[in-house]
Amino acid sequence: MSNVRSRQLDGLRAVAVAMVLYAHLFAADGSYWGHVGVRLFFVLSGFLITRLLLEARSAAEFEPVAALKSFYIRRALRIFPLYFGMLSFVWLAGLEESKRVLAWHAFYLSNFWYALRDEWTPWILCHTWSLSIEEQFYVIWPLVILLAPRRSIERICIGVILLSLAYRFYWPVTGIPSLSRDLLPPASMDALASGALLAAWRSRTALSPRWMLMSWMPLAAAFLILLWLRPVPVPVTQDWARWIGLEVFPLVPLVMIVSFCSAGFGGYLGRFVECPPLTALGRISYGVYLLHAVVLALIVQAQPWIPINVSEQGFGRLLVATAGTIGLASISWLVLEKRINALKDFFPYVAPKERSAAQRLHGTKHYGDTAHPYRAIDDSDTLPNPQSSTN
Repeated sequence: MSNVRSRQLDGLRAVAVAMVLYAHLFAADGSYWGHVGVRLFFVLSGFLITRLLLEARSAAEFEPVAALKSFYIRRALRIFPLYFGMLSFVWLAGLEESKRVLAWHAFYLSNFWYALRDEWTPWILCHTWSLSIEEQFYVIWPLVILLAPRRSIERICIGVILLSLAYRFYWPVTGIPSLSRDLLPPASMDALASGALLAAWRSRTALSPRWMLMSWMPLAAAFLILLWLRPVPVPVTQDWARWIGLEVFPLVPLVMIVSFCSAGFGGYLGRFVECPPLTALGRISYGVYLLHAVVLALIVQAQPWIPINVSEQGFGRLLVATAGTIGLASISWLVLEKRINALKDFFPYVAPKERSAAQRLHGTKHYGDTAHPYRAIDDSDTLPNPQSSTN
């Protein structure tokens, strides 16, 4: 992946995490943009993970077991240190009596905890539901991409998307607007599988399907209209239809945005997406997403010593919490995450060939060479990372 496209995807991560911060720190009405930001992270995660696995699979030296082992080790190196560091701090500080539920979060079952409780308690860890979704995806999806017949992967992605959509249409039948409809894995598999489908398409052609090129802007417009009408009271049946539209309509536009950035935007929009402040925020977006609720809890407790109002949603909370979060996430990246990420070089998806008889004689390992294609690829999470993504 070229530097331009890599920077633009980092910029896209920054946009996604900015939407989450806006919804959690500023908007007084629980802005839907935070949910859209998480959905964008899911599309990015599905795309980046699937592309990396497909690239590994296409190599002559590909071995499924070795690739799977490397994948899980690399995921652990990227995700676990900061995540479990955050959980440890919450436990030691006793923030919002989170100790009694930490086991759910430690095993990446946050989404099931909040779905079963049907309430956001404890709120300080409520954002980890999306990280749990991604981790559950990471457990299964590599097996699909690396072991399923290559010709079946796109059909599998489409099948997962259709099952996720069917799951959404099930809820109006039940008439129960519980958290389960948004937090259980099927509710997010459409976004993850859509990103994966984009990666599968891109592995054989640079062209997007014509129907997506023609429909993404009308679907984006329909979503914006529904979002504008969201505060308007409507009968129950129409409310369910509006909820489905808000979930489904943004899907193709988000996939197309990821597609454009992965190919490299041009013009003013491209320069904006890859501007240094945005790409820098994108690189630390996993830490920003993971730590922002903890920072918020701490500054609310410190309100007596802060001259502006941070106890309520608004500009003061957004300013102070965002500054604190970015500062802490930057320190985490420089001191912890970046150093641990460097260890991923020792776990390439494909075992590199030695380039000459002399190298074999002297035991030189090719994976230490920056020219190796699988070393140059950064598969950071989109949650983020929402790996980062999340991720």
